[in-house]
Amino acid sequence: MDTFFEFLKEILKGIVRAISTYLFQKTFLNKGKTTQRRPKQKGGSRK
Repeated sequence: MDTFFEFLKEILKGIVRAISTYLFQKTFLNKGKTTQRRPKQKGGSRK
């Protein structure tokens, strides 16, 4: 029974580590890659 809890503990540690790295990459690392875009001009004729 003790080995089962150790196994479950290792699985939960892996899941928490994966979620935390995903959130870290999403919040800190991907912010610099986004660029501001100009809004498109709508309709009208160009001269």
